[in-house]
Amino acid sequence: MIDDSTLWAIGVSLVLGAGLVVALRNQRRRAKRIRKRFREMEGEEQRMFTFLHDLGLAIGTEPTDGALSRMIVEGVLGVVGAKGGVIYYEAKDPGFLKPAYVSEGCPPLVAVPDEILKRAESDPRALESHLRLARVGVKEGIIGHGFTMSEAEHVEDLRQHRTTAGGPDFGVGVTVMVSPLRYAGRDIGVLAVSKRQEDGGFSQNDFAVFRSVSEQSSFAIGNARAHRDANEKKEIEGELKNAREVQRVLLPQDDPMVSGFRVNGTNLPARIISGDYYDYIELPDGKLGVVIADVSGKGVSAGLLMAMCRSLLRAVSLADSSPSVALAAVNRYLFPDIREDMFISMIYGVLDPGDGSMTFARAGHDPALIFRKSDGSVEISKPKGLALGIDGGSVFERVTQDARITLESGDCVLLFTDGVKEAINANDEEFGLDRLASAFRGEASLGAEAIVKKVQEEVEAFAGEGPQMDDVTIVAIEKR
Repeated sequence: MIDDSTLWAIGVSLVLGAGLVVALRNQRRRAKRIRKRFREMEGEEQRMFTFLHDLGLAIGTEPTDGALSRMIVEGVLGVVGAKGGVIYYEAKDPGFLKPAYVSEGCPPLVAVPDEILKRAESDPRALESHLRLARVGVKEGIIGHGFTMSEAEHVEDLRQHRTTAGGPDFGVGVTVMVSPLRYAGRDIGVLAVSKRQEDGGFSQNDFAVFRSVSEQSSFAIGNARAHRDANEKKEIEGELKNAREVQRVLLPQDDPMVSGFRVNGTNLPARIISGDYYDYIELPDGKLGVVIADVSGKGVSAGLLMAMCRSLLRAVSLADSSPSVALAAVNRYLFPDIREDMFISMIYGVLDPGDGSMTFARAGHDPALIFRKSDGSVEISKPKGLALGIDGGSVFERVTQDARITLESGDCVLLFTDGVKEAINANDEEFGLDRLASAFRGEASLGAEAIVKKVQEEVEAFAGEGPQMDDVTIVAIEKR
């Protein structure tokens, strides 16, 4: 017979055995759950690595903001298991954000006007169109909040968030992860992903992954923009260099041949495109037109206006030998098309080998300097004249007059733009008219080429290592 102690021992063994079985089953279930979660984390990690790899490749292809935004949103959705996502960037209008990409099926994360909601009942595209086009204020709703906050945030129930309290009921049953996008210390946009609560929430690991992906996305967007801007800058620089070559061809390639005179000039642009120009125009009866001009402003717009003015003057100068009449015609053609903040100062002179004279008109330009060999003096000639493009015609034609000077052998005339006398040195002093007249007087006896070279050298020496602030154009005329 089995005694009571034996029965008790058997019972205890059975109980322990059953407990061990249950514990083993529980342990197997836990191990299974752990293996499942581990596989899920492995899959999430693999999706993240794939996403970052694709993102890196995309940057090299110079994607648009829209294409890159789509890749980021769709990639993040796959990594964290969200059902919808958006990217907003800072709009050109201060204080607003504009949507760059809104995924399909994304729950509305911005307030939707009642009329849009009503229209969407019969046409779902109305809501989609509104979400993809409507701007959002930087202080408006969860999107504006995400843009202004310092780090990513996980909102488990959007209707409980302070940005929607008392507002429209667009956040019902939605959980959101939102993060600012920053690059090089500058706010560029906001990334948000969401899902309806009925689809489950986001885990702590999901949020950690989302924060990391948001940081990488910010870096990718900033790098793509910087890369695109750098290439665009190179293209623009290339186009400007081509434009400079075209402009260089428009300037005189050789000194003109005119009986009894020697003429020489140079143009030194402050930028790639110059707003100054000089030109020689062959006229009837062996005469020669000499022009120097300065377009207000710098850059492409000034260069285009310069080319237009050059063509017009070349066309009208053949019809009339009077410089003031020719300039009046150019002004009438230019005035309707010139911007209000632009004008052209110019001196246009006509050299007459028959009597050794120069007749010129000054359209608001710097004065002409005249060196007289007989006594070594330098005269300043400032006939009245209005700059081109300021008046439509009547005032210009009344004010602008011809001036005639007779030149003897050895006399010289110096024409220049304000980049010469307004050159600045390290002490913020201007080169000035007195220094210019002194350099002119000291070299005039050596002829036109020497004058131009000397003035250029004096200006460069005065300015030193400082940047050239304005275009420099010099024309010297020597009576032989």
